[in-house]
Amino acid sequence: MKEIILILLLQLAYVPLLTLRTIFLVKNVTVLASIIGIFEMLIYVFGLSLVFSGDQSFLAMIVYAVGFGLGIVLGTKIEQKLAIGYINVTVNTQVKNKDLIDTLRNNGFGVTLYVGEGRDSNRYRMEILTKRNREGELIATVEKFEPKAFIISYEPRRFKGGFLLDRMKKHN
Repeated sequence: MKEIILILLLQLAYVPLLTLRTIFLVKNVTVLASIIGIFEMLIYVFGLSLVFSGDQSFLAMIVYAVGFGLGIVLGTKIEQKLAIGYINVTVNTQVKNKDLIDTLRNNGFGVTLYVGEGRDSNRYRMEILTKRNREGELIATVEKFEPKAFIISYEPRRFKGGFLLDRMKKHN
């Protein structure tokens, strides 16, 4: 029974590391991904050796697979908490809400405003680049001032210059 619990615990360590390593690779943080990969492989080999040693019980294989599935959930939760990287948020409104723009800027968000031609009137589009861990705060602020705003967020792969990078350089 101890081996079964150990197999589960190893999978709950291995798969979140796998998830984080993959995310770091995608975000081009290769040194950290490499270090995580070393620990990931040690856990993987040890866990797999437990499954295939001895009587190779069906229960050990099932627990290994279930642990993998649970590890994916755990890894995803960890990544969401870490919120590594940046997002670009596009906010479309029907009115130029100066209070919203000022509040966002006063809270450290860089806002670029564009005016567009809608079917019935002008529309206002705000482009905001921020760290992923501030996405909830940003959206809550927008919804407070503009409950009917159309909001899109996505992860930029690469960016250069601008308000956010200048501000980060000053704080380092």
